[in-house]
Amino acid sequence: MKYQRNTTFVSACLISLAVFLCYCTSVSAQEVEDEREFDYLESSEKGPKHWGELKKEWDACKKGNIQSPIDMTSDRVKVLQKSEELQMTYKPAEAMLKNRGHDIAVKWPKKDAGSIKINGTEYLLQQAHWHSPSEHTINGTRYALELHMVHQSSDPTVKNNLAVLGQLYEFGAPDKFLSMLIGNITEMNDHIQIRPIGMMNPNLIEKGCNKHYKYIGSLTVPPCTEGVTWIINKEIASVSKDQVHAIRVAVHDYAEQNARPVQPLNLRGIELYDSQTQPSKV
Repeated sequence: MKYQRNTTFVSACLISLAVFLCYCTSVSAQEVEDEREFDYLESSEKGPKHWGELKKEWDACKKGNIQSPIDMTSDRVKVLQKSEELQMTYKPAEAMLKNRGHDIAVKWPKKDAGSIKINGTEYLLQQAHWHSPSEHTINGTRYALELHMVHQSSDPTVKNNLAVLGQLYEFGAPDKFLSMLIGNITEMNDHIQIRPIGMMNPNLIEKGCNKHYKYIGSLTVPPCTEGVTWIINKEIASVSKDQVHAIRVAVHDYAEQNARPVQPLNLRGIELYDSQTQPSKV
């Protein structure tokens, strides 16, 4: 009986340790939020070229082989018929707006604002933030703004447990979602602030992603964690110059932009899912 109790105790400890390690791995995959730790200035010792040297756990920023963002170059894109299942299911939930110093982010702290499903795997929405100008480019074209909706799977068996839904913007009509936030954003230009903004529907991409790029990359800020599934909407949305200006003014990173330079594609493939286009020949 004593041996059986000891065995049970050891098993329980091993299970607890496994859960703890999974939790730690999940937490370490999150984006760094302290603006003092890095910046976007090319000439700075804390700029993008040096991110991987600032901390041991940021090593992937320098040595990683599947880093983001990338350029979606036509001759490297494989066009496929819409064969994968991509579902976006969002709902209004209590949100907060945070000026993280290097970007403006909307967070849904209770993780109850919905999710996306990619081929049956569910990823819960964590937060959304913006980069200006865009980080990803298409055939070398950089756009006015880029939205990142960061999702995470709670399933410990999922290898790539982070999925980011991206939207590119060009100058034009105001973006509806940003229009609801603009008053709060313009008031967040002195220091890092967090403020509740009530119920917010995270349906930021109203028309869905009927045509989208997909590839495996990384977070675009430290720790540059790799194994992130990227979904980039092919349809370009519009945003006003005033809205982009408000975001840039509020982000006090003393740099005129908060976009990481494009990273080498290396041997990665880029897929473009389009149900209205014939698939490319392999």
